[in-house]
Amino acid sequence: MRRRKDAHLLEFNMVFGGVFTNEVEIAGFRKSLIEWFEREGVSYPWRETTDPYAILVSELMLQQTQIATVLGKGYYRRWMERFPDWQSLAGADEQELLKAWEGLGYYNRARNLQKAARSVVSDFGGRFPSSYESILGLPGVGPYTAGAVMSFAFDKKAAIVDGNVLRVLSRIFAYEEPVDTPASGRFFWSSADRLTPSRQVRLYNSAIMELGQRVCTRSSPFCGSCPVQSHCRAYAGGLTSRLPLKKRRVETVLKEEHVGIAMEKGRILLTKEEGSRRRGMTRLPELCGQSWGDHVELFRFDYAITKYKVSLRVHQLPLPETASIMASGKGEWYSFSDLEALPPMGAPYLKAIRKYQNLHDELNLSS
Repeated sequence: MRRRKDAHLLEFNMVFGGVFTNEVEIAGFRKSLIEWFEREGVSYPWRETTDPYAILVSELMLQQTQIATVLGKGYYRRWMERFPDWQSLAGADEQELLKAWEGLGYYNRARNLQKAARSVVSDFGGRFPSSYESILGLPGVGPYTAGAVMSFAFDKKAAIVDGNVLRVLSRIFAYEEPVDTPASGRFFWSSADRLTPSRQVRLYNSAIMELGQRVCTRSSPFCGSCPVQSHCRAYAGGLTSRLPLKKRRVETVLKEEHVGIAMEKGRILLTKEEGSRRRGMTRLPELCGQSWGDHVELFRFDYAITKYKVSLRVHQLPLPETASIMASGKGEWYSFSDLEALPPMGAPYLKAIRKYQNLHDELNLSS
């Protein structure tokens, strides 16, 4: 173990020292970033507050989800209106919680957010803890999220490394090893900790994240607009287009999913989700085996989840199978007149229902 730590420290000193040889250079890097952000930084609702609740909500929403979706589709605004504080979220019904998160996916994020709220209420008297260790101990909070809340809510020194920061640092240091390995992770967290200042932490962390988001982009980075170009070894060596490097990606797996739509007296049939990932959610009935081959296909579309590209094929569910589902006690009828009143469900099924509604309206179907 000691030998591994010594090797990591040697590698860190060699690579880090190749770019930043003294504190004056580090200070210049920080200053350039902060001044750029003060001129160019974009205003987001979570940047206009120091409320740790609002910041934690934004951080968990932005995991696996783009800012344009969280803001443009109103998820953040609606959540904050419905659950404005720890107490309201802690006491929320799970169905209401999942409905508010509907469409964002990865529903354990919402559940962990509620668990964190309950911990804040029960363990900390409703006041968010201000120590890194206590924040890190909250459900669903890892090192990045803890650092983000520490710096953005309390302006305390805490390093952060997300995808944007990692991309910036990999190019600054011209890091020519795969960045998604444990050894690389240690290097980037050590580098981020060394570069993060003790003051103006909120500004610095916001700046380096935004640099990766808007300037040091994955493809075709805008190096001419980069405020820290003079520190970038990748730019100096013509390496920006090939960095960061990653291990060989897992190949996308193609699969088909078959579901049925049944209507009766202005109601649609839904079944309960199975498994822990979508506990408490509903879905369109799944057609197993080869039974779908006998059913009329209404439409199909693709969606992606983790390593899978799924072709969702939506069929008309015939009466015998509808009756079988109801007899098993697994199905329930819901009003089709107000889709917003339907129970929470995964985004692909909600999209399918909306497509069916459009088809239903166009054909003036009466069922």
